[in-house]
Amino acid sequence: MRADWWTLGAGWIWTLLRAGTLVASEPGAINQLTPEEQQEGYELLFDGQDLDYWIIMGNPEGWKVQDGVIRSEGGKGGNWLRLRWLYSDFILRLQWKVSPGGNSGVFIRCFEAGDPWVTGHEVQISNEQPPRDDLHCTGSLYGTVAAHPRPDESPNVWHEFEIRAIGKRITVLCDGTPCVDADMEAVEAIRNKPLRGFIGLQDSHTGEGGVIEYRNLRIKDLSPSSPDNFPPPGFRALFNGRDLTGWKGLVADPPTRARMSPEELARAQEAADQRMREHWKVEDGVLVFDGHGDNLCTAQDYGDFELWVDWKIELHGDSGIYLRGSPQVQIWDHPVGSGGLYNNQRNPSQPRVVADRPVGRWNTFRIRMQGEKVTVHLNDVLVVDNVTMENYWERDRPIYPTGPIELQSHGSRLYFKNIYLRELQGAG
Repeated sequence: MRADWWTLGAGWIWTLLRAGTLVASEPGAINQLTPEEQQEGYELLFDGQDLDYWIIMGNPEGWKVQDGVIRSEGGKGGNWLRLRWLYSDFILRLQWKVSPGGNSGVFIRCFEAGDPWVTGHEVQISNEQPPRDDLHCTGSLYGTVAAHPRPDESPNVWHEFEIRAIGKRITVLCDGTPCVDADMEAVEAIRNKPLRGFIGLQDSHTGEGGVIEYRNLRIKDLSPSSPDNFPPPGFRALFNGRDLTGWKGLVADPPTRARMSPEELARAQEAADQRMREHWKVEDGVLVFDGHGDNLCTAQDYGDFELWVDWKIELHGDSGIYLRGSPQVQIWDHPVGSGGLYNNQRNPSQPRVVADRPVGRWNTFRIRMQGEKVTVHLNDVLVVDNVTMENYWERDRPIYPTGPIELQSHGSRLYFKNIYLRELQGAG
């Protein structure tokens, strides 16, 4: 989303924050959070200008932003549009308008592959004639849970959904009236459906001439979280949330370190550790870098491993994760997105898709390194798939078999937490 200030006549001053929060100064604003929603922790999913947070899962010509709304026209094969990241528990609010005879829907907790109304749930939108039954009408969980009472399905007017998915309970309000209150355990057809997945918008699921429009999309993430810096089973915490135990300052690069005598290395390490303590601090369980100084390195070397890292950057932030002392799994505020193997020249260097959360929000890497191959998930989205990581320091050699994990310094303030590692014994 674009970071701009807009003045729209007397009494209207809106502020767009890069953190994904667009705040309205007056009630009734379009594609804005109200002050109450901002205070309650809602986030804006569409700013009325672009689809930065969304991925088109069909023909790009089937979707466009027009006059501050997301618009899909029938017969163009738009299929569906999904958010870049996954949610489990949430409250989703949005407005929609459908043309006469139109059909569409909102997908929740669905998978990237397969039909989203099958892998997850579809909250139906319909003005089909004759009207569909209660199991397939507006507000129903399409084909599985009927809408009761049946909501207004009038075309060419704006309607509003509030969809709550909390654990195994799903509720739907249409224009403020409850029409679905479903316990997944009590409905065999949805009992085993996933509790986490993508949120998506269906295209105009009718022929040429049909139209669906969406606006005012905002969400409150209620996904349960574990205590910070406590590793999941099988992993150990590289950062204890209290101090820099287990970490050391950076001394040069691997080839240079290899040429040092033990005495030279010890002296250099002492100086590097002093620089580390000046610029890397622990604040409220978060590892914080002040934008100056050098990389932070694990005191131990690792070979094959699975690494989980939560990270956050500010506007124009830049960093990365060095694997075995070599750069890097990229972190930055850039349209290409994070997670790519930035320094690769012969092998892919960019992520498959953009999966970054808005600047100022926490992101999660899951990085798996076996031999020369690296796989990266960013916010549960596969962005690097079993790609060879090249040796930046010695281009004519393969990546080193072991080395430290490093958090890269690149002149901007950085935040890390929940750094967990599981060694892969016998992997090759």
